[in-house]
Amino acid sequence: MNKNKLLIKLENVGKIYRNGQIVYEALHDVNLEIMEGELVVILGPSGSGKSTLLNLIGGLDAATGGAIHFGGEDITGFSDRKLGQFRAKDVGIIFQFYNLVPSLTAYENVDLMRDLGVEIMDPLEALGMVGLADKKNHFPSQMSGGQQQRIAIARAIAKRPRLLLCDEPTGALDTNTGRDVLKLLQDQSRVQGRTVVMVTHNALFAEIADKVIMVKNGTVAEVVVNDAPKDALELNW
Repeated sequence: MNKNKLLIKLENVGKIYRNGQIVYEALHDVNLEIMEGELVVILGPSGSGKSTLLNLIGGLDAATGGAIHFGGEDITGFSDRKLGQFRAKDVGIIFQFYNLVPSLTAYENVDLMRDLGVEIMDPLEALGMVGLADKKNHFPSQMSGGQQQRIAIARAIAKRPRLLLCDEPTGALDTNTGRDVLKLLQDQSRVQGRTVVMVTHNALFAEIADKVIMVKNGTVAEVVVNDAPKDALELNW
């Protein structure tokens, strides 16, 4: 891990949605740098453009202006096929509501990543990294919300992505369980060297981040570098 190495750079990025005669500018004039191995928290009010920014960073949506560089390559110029390959190989995604397949066991949910055509670690190893190897044969309905979210994290990290995107990953969890999930994500940055970008409405989470991006009115209003991030287990909300 080298937190002095640039991984993601956005230059004058904008995103416009069109629906018939209705034009909505979700983002405009976004300039941003994210380093390899950083834990980045994106904060801002509802409707400010946080999730749109997350989707653009991970190639889940296409910018309508500007350039997005990942590892030195401009992904805004990628074909749909190449963008799909980029997402499959380099990006892991963790949502608020887990998105597990209810008819599959924990092991099988993680093993699903093989269907993307990328090499993955042994699902049991990924489950071990989130402390749930002993639940490998359990179905989602047999696990708590926190355990389901940890299975979702195991699924996302199984392909060893360079970038983990997290959209309100603790939003459906109680404080204690949410703290454990945050610790797992923080360890992905600190121990595994992955870049973790998290959208949240909880300003307290800024305390564990290496970098905090404040989004307001569709653009980056402020970027704050945190020289002394707290350990996630210290948080209480």
